[in-house]
Amino acid sequence: MKTANQNIKPITTKINEKGNIEIGGCDLIDLANQYGTPLYIFDEETIRSITKSYKDAFKNYPNMKMMFASKAFMTKAICKIMEQEGFGLDLCSGGELYTAKSANFDMSKTMFNGNNKTYEELSMAIEYGVGTISVDNFFELALLNSIAKSNNKTVRILLRITPGIECHTHEYIQTGHLDSKFGFDLTQLDEAITLIKDEYTNLELVGLHAHIGSQIFEKKVYFDEVEVMFREIKRIKDTHNLTLTEINLGGGLGIKYTEKDEPISIYDIAQTITESIEINSKKYGIECPSVFIEPGRSIVGTAGVTIYTAGSSKQVPNGRRYQAVDGGMSDNARPSLYQAEYTVEIANKPNETEKETVTIAGKHCESGDILAKDITLPIIEEGDVICFYNTGAYGYSMSSNYNRALKSAAILVNNGKSDIIINRQTYEQLCELDVIPGRLN
Repeated sequence: MKTANQNIKPITTKINEKGNIEIGGCDLIDLANQYGTPLYIFDEETIRSITKSYKDAFKNYPNMKMMFASKAFMTKAICKIMEQEGFGLDLCSGGELYTAKSANFDMSKTMFNGNNKTYEELSMAIEYGVGTISVDNFFELALLNSIAKSNNKTVRILLRITPGIECHTHEYIQTGHLDSKFGFDLTQLDEAITLIKDEYTNLELVGLHAHIGSQIFEKKVYFDEVEVMFREIKRIKDTHNLTLTEINLGGGLGIKYTEKDEPISIYDIAQTITESIEINSKKYGIECPSVFIEPGRSIVGTAGVTIYTAGSSKQVPNGRRYQAVDGGMSDNARPSLYQAEYTVEIANKPNETEKETVTIAGKHCESGDILAKDITLPIIEEGDVICFYNTGAYGYSMSSNYNRALKSAAILVNNGKSDIIINRQTYEQLCELDVIPGRLN
C-alpha cells in the first residue's frame, strides 16, 4: 500500500482556479503576501496521515511504540500533534528536552539520545522525568550513574549499539556501520553490562538501541537489524543472566525528493520488521520485546515546503542562467552539505509551457549557496514565488543566521486556514544576545 512518504508533494497539493499552487486549502501566493518569504509551510493533513499510516501498518504487533525523531523538526505545535496522534518523542539535546517540557508533553513518553550529552542535559533529563535514556558510551555511563545517584534516582536506560549494517545512503548519514561516532561496538557490550551490574547500580538496563541510517530505501536492512538485536539479547541473557525487554530500531525511512527517488512504503518496512521479529523470536527462543521505532523525516519531510520570492538574475555568457531568491543556505543547508536535490515549481505559474534551464541561487555571500542546479522551470520573473517541495525535515532544524540572515517563519495549514507555529525572527531578536564590553565604549 502506498504511503505519503512516497509522494513528492503534500497530499493536499493542487492547482486552484487562479492557476496557483494550493496546499492545505491555502493559496501559496496569498501565504507569501500574508507572511512574507522565505516561508516554511507544513500541511497538517499530510503529517497526520503519515502518523496514522505508521500506527495502521504496525497494528498487528501490539508491543510496537512510535517515537517521533524530533531532530527532523521540533516545535511546540509539532509536540502537540505527536501527542494527539499517540507518538512519543526521541530527543537529542537540551533544547529539544526544553521544548517538549514547555509544550507540556508527557516526558515519560520521551527518550533522550545523543553521543555527547552534557552534565547539564543529563541532569535536565532526570529532573524532567524522561522515560528512557539511550546511553552511547562508557563516559556517559559513569556520568549518568553519578548524576542519578546524587539525585537518589534509578534511571531506565538502553545501550546504543553499532550493529555493523551499512545502508546505501549518503556517507554523512550512515550511522549503523562499525566506524561511527555513535554507540557501543558489539565487542564492548559485555564490559558495559558488567559495569552496570557491578558498579552503576542507579542505572536499570532494559534494552538495546540501534540506528542504521537515514533516507533508507531498502527493506532488508531492517530485517537484518532486528536479527542482530535478537542475537545480542540472547547472548546477553546467556552470558549475564539478564533479560532485556525493549529494542529501539531507530528510524530512517526515506522520502521522495525527486522522481528518481523510489522510497519504500511504511507498510513495506512494517511487514519486514514484524516478519523478522517473528522469525528471530523463534530462532533465538526470545519472547517478543517491546519494539520502538523513531520516524522523523518520513513524517514531516513530505508535509513541508519552502517558498521564496525571485529577485535578481544573471546570464553567464555561454553559460548558466542564475536566478536568485530571498533565502538560501541559511534556511536550507542540505544542498550545500549533502548535494541534496529537490523538486521545484513556480507557485504562481506551475503550468506555463515556455521553459528554461536555470540554477536557483541563494542570496548569501558564498559561492556554494546554490539551492537547485540546472533545473527546468517556466521562465522566472522578478516577484515570482518559487516552491521547493519536501523541505519539512531538516530545513528549519538546520537553519542558521549566516550573514546575519533572519530565521524564517513557519506556518501550519489545514482546511483553508493557516497558523503561525514559528514567528519570523526580528532584527532586534537577532542582536539581543550580543554584548559590547564596556572597555569598547
